[in-house]
Amino acid sequence: MSKESKLKLNRRKFVTLTGGAVIASGILATCGDATNNTAPATTAPEATTAAATTAAAATTAAATTAAAATTAAAATTAATATTAAATTSAAATTSAAATTAASGQAFQTDFNAVGQELADAMAGKLKGKTVTLIHGITAADEVTKFTKCFDDFQAKTGITVKLNAGGNDALTVIATKVSAGTIDDIVNFPQPGSLGLYTQQGKVKDLSTIINQDWMKKVYNQGFIDTATLPDQNGKKILAGVFQRINFKSAVWYPKKAFDAAGYKVPTTWDEQQALMDQIVKDGDTPWCLGIESGGATGWPATDWLEDLMLRTTSLENYDKWTTGVMPFTDPVVKNAMQKMTDIFFNDKYVYGGRKTIVTTNFGNAGTPMFQNPPKAWLLKQGNFITTFFEQNTPGLKGGVDYDFYYLPPIDPQYGKPVLFAGDLFGLFNDKPESRAVIQFLTTYESIQPWIKAGGGGAISPHKNANLADYTTDLDRKTAQSILQATSARFDGSDLMPAAVGSGSEWKGMTDYFSGTANLDQALATMQAGWNNVKK
Repeated sequence: MSKESKLKLNRRKFVTLTGGAVIASGILATCGDATNNTAPATTAPEATTAAATTAAAATTAAATTAAAATTAAAATTAATATTAAATTSAAATTSAAATTAASGQAFQTDFNAVGQELADAMAGKLKGKTVTLIHGITAADEVTKFTKCFDDFQAKTGITVKLNAGGNDALTVIATKVSAGTIDDIVNFPQPGSLGLYTQQGKVKDLSTIINQDWMKKVYNQGFIDTATLPDQNGKKILAGVFQRINFKSAVWYPKKAFDAAGYKVPTTWDEQQALMDQIVKDGDTPWCLGIESGGATGWPATDWLEDLMLRTTSLENYDKWTTGVMPFTDPVVKNAMQKMTDIFFNDKYVYGGRKTIVTTNFGNAGTPMFQNPPKAWLLKQGNFITTFFEQNTPGLKGGVDYDFYYLPPIDPQYGKPVLFAGDLFGLFNDKPESRAVIQFLTTYESIQPWIKAGGGGAISPHKNANLADYTTDLDRKTAQSILQATSARFDGSDLMPAAVGSGSEWKGMTDYFSGTANLDQALATMQAGWNNVKK
């Protein structure tokens, strides 16, 4: 698995169109071919400048999400073209047997159940047609995998899928093509925010009328559908996109070999999490590795903490209100989640180096103390991209042996087992039978299965019928299982917010608070101030 395929930090832009002019309004992290060249910094972008983070974040590996944003991880179908009736694959014979939330085992797709055009395509009725798809993949190995992803689909359907690379500035290229009326049939977006801009312009087709909704509910956790449901030009909510590859963020990493030797147990409840932290302190160590420094994007790792804690302390409805600006940062619900963070971040017994080091410790280096002998700290909350940094900073580490992760435990049982995720989604711009067939295909597990079997570098299927035996590493398999076992799912909150907030004022407020230059109320007010720069 190459460094590039595992690294989850690259440029991502929110793009707005004003009278046809393209304005880069912010930058967020994604996956792709960036390198970790962050320089120490303790200040975040100014809250009043929506575009202020762009240059800084673009030249660093700074980010707000580990999403596979530039990786439109589309894949080929493993199903036979003549299979119209649903069939069920046998469960895998290993301990990683295929499971689903609905049936407990993987199942092969009945293409008739997905959409008429996909069924027609598999029957050869659309042979000779061409569908164009623009993406932002830049890493060579991922481009190769992505290209191979459509080989079987093309062979079975006779449809040519023409892949057009947008490169590092894919969102700018997309905006230019939309303005010129030359946009591809299908567009790969790094997060719902950038897709939503075109949905509001009426450029994106409503997939709820194109893809069988019973199929969507069967194959996706409702959270993936909710996240891709966005307002159109009339304010009506439409299904604007579909997820085909995602990235897991609700993970707590630990030095497995040392952890097991110390007799520690993986917590499954918040009380157990608290007990583990206190036991580590009693043993003379500090539980948490914390670092939110990321050059011009300093503060973003703290936003992931807040999002996961929001999902564990309040309802999905409130989470959605918060990410859309209906519920302010100053609301008691948000303040409560921030207080949960404070209880950890401000306790010097819990933080390696103490609170004073949080804003000056680079996020990519934060976990290094876990791999000292003996460990100086034991826990790091971060997305599944972080293993790249573990292995760069401490050569020779092996996943599943030297490090592992556990799911961040629930806090309030009434909110179940939520997961925080990021990832790519696909929108349909040109409505033709053949493009319908391809967008329908992207909702199937078969569309990502070859990528996963090849070793996807963290490529995780959101599909309920994902076959866990297909994953090439135990960690990816475990990550996929965590997704399947989730009771709800929500996208990275800061990525759902406008750039002036999610990659501007929120970063600044987090940095001010954890550096000690603002109290909690002041920090929350700073975070909220970014909404003043957003057109309502």
